[in-house]
Amino acid sequence: MKIEFIGGHGRFSVLLLALASCLSGLLSTNLAFAQAYPNRQVTLIAPYAAGGDSDFSGRNLAAVATKMMGQPLVVQNVIGASGTIGSVRVRNAIPDGYTLLISRGGSQAITPALDSKTPYKWNDFTMISLLDFNPVVCVVRPDAPYKNLKELLDTIRSQPGKLNYASAGPGTTQHLAVEVMLRSVNIPSSSAVMIPYKGGGEATAALLSDQVQFLCNNLTTLVGQIKGGAMRALVSSSAERLKDFPEIPTAREMGVGPLEQVMGWSGLYGPPGLPPEVVNKWVEVLKKVAQDPEWIKGNATVGAIPAIRSPADTEKFAREQVELYEKLGTALNLRK
Repeated sequence: MKIEFIGGHGRFSVLLLALASCLSGLLSTNLAFAQAYPNRQVTLIAPYAAGGDSDFSGRNLAAVATKMMGQPLVVQNVIGASGTIGSVRVRNAIPDGYTLLISRGGSQAITPALDSKTPYKWNDFTMISLLDFNPVVCVVRPDAPYKNLKELLDTIRSQPGKLNYASAGPGTTQHLAVEVMLRSVNIPSSSAVMIPYKGGGEATAALLSDQVQFLCNNLTTLVGQIKGGAMRALVSSSAERLKDFPEIPTAREMGVGPLEQVMGWSGLYGPPGLPPEVVNKWVEVLKKVAQDPEWIKGNATVGAIPAIRSPADTEKFAREQVELYEKLGTALNLRK
């Protein structure tokens, strides 16, 4: 709208009325947007494969939030490059709230902390909330001679190089959990030999087939094998014993307290510049999700810990995670 100001009280009043009309229109548009969102399907990008932790978190959220949002929430697995392909998809998406990311500690904290060539920074997103924590557990085969973590660590200390453990590669949760655990009891990293595999699934298969002697990974990934008796858990990185797995001792109980720092997690992120109206809508919905019995039950069945937080607390947590892995990566010469 073009307005000419020629002078005079009457024309000044016209100008004020025109500006008021414009401001009113903008306000009405924002209010309409806030009331309308969402008015179509929302896609939740899970940056890892189906059946993994991000996939579980997305589907557990979608199952209960769909009815609260009044529109379908659909999980789409966009995999590759340690979660960065799916993350970039969301980082580059239109910031309208219809494409969101199920963020993971690996793709949003570990990778940016260790690899300077990561195609985004850890805070290149609008952080909406954490969703859940996934404690790490260290497991052996049920016929292993190590009845508890102390016996496993004693063997590693007394027979360096004898025991192997599986991981999805250097700098992954499976690797860093073992490094933190060994460092906490002053055992050199070289005392246990890491055998890298292409992914968590292959690492799990390696333990089951007796190619390695132990494995540390997120409980949600190993819950089926533990419940089925194919693996025996020696320790969990949770601060307290888990309700559905009371037999698994905590890191502090087993004298490896620093292992608590290594915890898988999922969050809900959006593209940069996500409108406050969208963020506020999700904050409101997630307060209800946090109280939903089905969502709580879904987490409990796989050993996940509900962790819904405010956007500010989510950003603080993410920053602390990045700083943790930067320090650990420097100490282990893993940063590049």
